[in-house]
Amino acid sequence: MTEERTPLETKIEVGKLNVWFGEHRALRDISFSAATKTATSLIGPGGCGKTTLLRALNRMHDLNPDARVQGSVKIDGAEMLGPGVDTSRLRRVVGMIFSAPTMLPGTVADNIAFGLAARGVRNKQTLAQACERALRRIALWEQVGRTLQAQAATLPLDLQKRVSIARAIAIEPEILLIDDPTAGLDPVAALAVEDVLARLRRDHTLIIATNDLQQAARLADVTMFMSGGEIVEKGETPLLFNKPGDLRTEAFLAGAPPKS
Repeated sequence: MTEERTPLETKIEVGKLNVWFGEHRALRDISFSAATKTATSLIGPGGCGKTTLLRALNRMHDLNPDARVQGSVKIDGAEMLGPGVDTSRLRRVVGMIFSAPTMLPGTVADNIAFGLAARGVRNKQTLAQACERALRRIALWEQVGRTLQAQAATLPLDLQKRVSIARAIAIEPEILLIDDPTAGLDPVAALAVEDVLARLRRDHTLIIATNDLQQAARLADVTMFMSGGEIVEKGETPLLFNKPGDLRTEAFLAGAPPKS
């Protein structure tokens, strides 16, 4: 007897999303949905729009006067692209982890607690507990817990990446947008970061832009192949990788160069 799977709740729903930079149209009618506490990977050739899409989901393009965004991004059914949306609150719900980790001036503890401090939290015990909780969730407490007062910029790249993740989850977002999470890391450090992301998918909805196809296959429930600012194909990860339905997806997975 086949066991029926309980339908998953939709966390984020994107409809006909377009992004322009000046006259250049970077995203074209992007539509997809992602379920609560699942991982979705974005794959595709360089310049296909993966990072642009991530930034559109928490309105980071608002900070670029040359950018123009049209379409719909709904979280739990509420529209996020409307004029009355509190973007600061949105970015607390939808956290972003960038490809290149940026360590803020100050200690490791200062970096992890930055989001809470920016929201006005001043109690030292509350901040310390939040730091410990975030580091324990990504299995970094034993390694970093005794050096919280070290300058964050002195950490090696792999630890900077993981501290960036700790900073993002310290404010307890519901969705995490993750851009090329293991860029520049050696295979051992990359697998450690992947292990962190696998832990986080238990409590967060993840959307991961990656240039590592094996990483997408390991981490994602659903994979979307993008090319030329469009979603060419979306499907459950094993199916898309093993039996793609579009010749462009098949060519990309086979390592063929994109057609000009």
